[in-house]
Amino acid sequence: MSLITVMPSGKTVEAAEGTSLMQAISQIDGDFKHKSGDTCDGSCHLFLLEGRKGVSKVSREENEKLDMIVGVGSKSRLACQATVLGTEDIKVEVLDFASGF
Repeated sequence: MSLITVMPSGKTVEAAEGTSLMQAISQIDGDFKHKSGDTCDGSCHLFLLEGRKGVSKVSREENEKLDMIVGVGSKSRLACQATVLGTEDIKVEVLDFASGF
């Protein structure tokens, strides 16, 4: 299990190995999962502030989607693609101000 802290609110949620960041964050903000629905469109872009080794590596599909997003940085991830490995705690920054975070 990993503890995921969502900034800027500081809300936390525990997530088991194999859980996507999308699933975990949706537990504390039900609207978050609806932003991209069933497709990966990049609307779940976030910054992974801490715990890089605690999430899966960037896949080819995720990398291609990130290449199409404005404002991507070295800490950028897509919540629908990144999964928890359970090896360390994670801190993310949700970028959409409308999410309530």
